Amino acid sequence: MLAGLPPEVGLYASVAPLLLYALFGSSRVLAVGPVAVVSLMTAAAIGQLAPAGSPQYWTLALTLAALSGLMLLAMGLLRLGFLANFLSHPVISGFITASGLLIAASQLKVLLGVKAEGHNLLQLLGSLAGQLHKVHGPTLAVGLTCTVFLFWARQGLKPALMRLGLKSRTAELSAKAGPVAAIALSTWLSWQLDWAGQGLKIVGHVPQGLPPFTLPSLDPAVWQQLALPALLISVVGFVESVSVGQTLAAKRRQRIEPDQELVALGSANLGAAFTGGFPVTGGFARSVVNFDAGAQTPAAGVFTALGLLTASLLLTPALYYLPQATLAATIVVAVLSLVDFGMLARTWRYDRSDFAAVAVTLVGTLALGVEWGLVLGVALSLLLYLARSSRPHIAEVGLVPGTEHFRNVLRHEVRTSPQLLSLRVDESLYFANARSLEDRINDAVASRPALKHVLLQCSAINAIDASALESLEAITQRLQDAGIKLHLSEVKGPVMDRLERTDFLRELSGQVFLTQYQAIKTLAPEVCD
Repeated sequence: MLAGLPPEVGLYASVAPLLLYALFGSSRVLAVGPVAVVSLMTAAAIGQLAPAGSPQYWTLALTLAALSGLMLLAMGLLRLGFLANFLSHPVISGFITASGLLIAASQLKVLLGVKAEGHNLLQLLGSLAGQLHKVHGPTLAVGLTCTVFLFWARQGLKPALMRLGLKSRTAELSAKAGPVAAIALSTWLSWQLDWAGQGLKIVGHVPQGLPPFTLPSLDPAVWQQLALPALLISVVGFVESVSVGQTLAAKRRQRIEPDQELVALGSANLGAAFTGGFPVTGGFARSVVNFDAGAQTPAAGVFTALGLLTASLLLTPALYYLPQATLAATIVVAVLSLVDFGMLARTWRYDRSDFAAVAVTLVGTLALGVEWGLVLGVALSLLLYLARSSRPHIAEVGLVPGTEHFRNVLRHEVRTSPQLLSLRVDESLYFANARSLEDRINDAVASRPALKHVLLQCSAINAIDASALESLEAITQRLQDAGIKLHLSEVKGPVMDRLERTDFLRELSGQVFLTQYQAIKTLAPEVCD
């Protein structure tokens, strides 16, 4: 329903994807199916292309699942799982928090029994404000009661059950079934008291039967319109799924394969596209229940799929009288657990750049929608990374007396020589920061008339690109013209391998030393005395 689709689509999207993930996935407990954030992104992606509830809308959801599946499958086959690393934790945290707020706000209209539209928080709240005079009292009463019960069930139901004599594990698993109890009781009351006759909206008829065979749209124009949303859904779904899978696997000293997860999730989404579903991924809540229940192999997913298949064949009539306000309450309570405003305070104290990424993602998602919020967060994170790495930490180091260790002259009492400038570059050298090293060396040469040697400690340099290599060649030539030699120390093997394929080492005016101490002992032995 969050995705704007009929309730039975949720059942369809939970059968074939589970079976396909069990076949291709690497996690033993991950439960694949509809999740709140991806459902919201689905509604945002196709909500402006077709009216919710129409056949075209459903076709667009199928197409989005197919596109997402193909992208995930291609990424898996090309072993591109590392691309998910570009979604930093602060960006994901800000995005999930904002999505939780958006999802909760989108359900307020159902809890209040009014109509409201909007794809961002401002639109939703503005639309709701104009409908407050039309709030339906009985709907609000049911929704509020269910919400309060579900919030209490999260913390208070387990202790209450233990006081009644249940063991801790039994009470915990029973407490997780709180939403089931709310749904069962409110459905029974709705049937007995004819709430539908009093104006409460109910789920109504849910078709019985097996998931249908469906085909996504093959219109290139539709694929073009959905390409970016499908990519974002793929990446977000993959990151969420892998995060859940790795967390649960670590508790049992197991591991998952990210590239294999891409293939499995791609297959699951393609399965959803051809069996009446919509985009799916690994869900946290269901996976934790699966883990706590003792699942040891992917067969648990197969049994879950068979159970859902049985439900879609036999149990759908029982959902007829289910109040939509109960479902809305269940959604609100579930997604508000994703909201983490504490991340703002933690990142503000630790790193203002990460705080900026969280804040921009959070505000962008709330104000502009899920797609733009995520794009802005990722773009800002990359820009901030480039800004940081373009100004690398370059420390002048000296010898700690009585040791062979070298430390920053600004932080420690160390020994140096006026004839030797020893610099440690704490960053790989590439096109964006090579000029910083040039400027630092030029400033030092200008201020030290007795300088004869410049020594670069390369222990923190993992790579040198072509632009940085040209910069080093220019530094060598400039120093040589001034009668100063350039030396290197502690160059890593992979970096040395690449340098040996160039003319740089042959043109280097100085030497390459195995260790920093060896270099100092050769170039300025008085420092070691």
